[in-house]
Amino acid sequence: MRELIFLALANHLPRLRASDRIRHILYAFAGLKIDGRCLLWGPFTIRPIGGAKNISIGRGTFINSNARFGVPSAPVSIGRNVQVGPNVSFETVSHGLVYVPGKGRGDTILPIMIEDEVWIGAGAIITGGVTIGKGAVVAAGAVVTKDVAPLTVVGGVPAKLIKSVE
Repeated sequence: MRELIFLALANHLPRLRASDRIRHILYAFAGLKIDGRCLLWGPFTIRPIGGAKNISIGRGTFINSNARFGVPSAPVSIGRNVQVGPNVSFETVSHGLVYVPGKGRGDTILPIMIEDEVWIGAGAIITGGVTIGKGAVVAAGAVVTKDVAPLTVVGGVPAKLIKSVE
């Protein structure tokens, strides 16, 4: 119940500078683990209800509007000073390709780890089991299905190495 109330409050604050200064506090009351002051524009979609406890966000991080977190049981850990563009999805759940009659495809649930000082462009999708290394850049619209090395730029569907950066 607490998650529903504070998530709704945070998601419906007006888009004012004063609201931006306190929104992260409301998300913390909803159950997200927030390590210090950060800028979270919201709204966030968190599925399923009760999943907020599986999200941790480091100090100095900026998350633009319309972030989605699919976190039924595996955590999403976002480091310090991370920049996340609008409409980014963090999806810890996937389904297998093997069809079992009467049972379907089954679920695979794996954690996501975003290390410090990463930049994730607008509309990117980060899938379960992925670690994005410190200082890496994920291009807008990329679908990240494998680990990203530190100080690299990846992009595409699925995301591939574009170049290394200093």
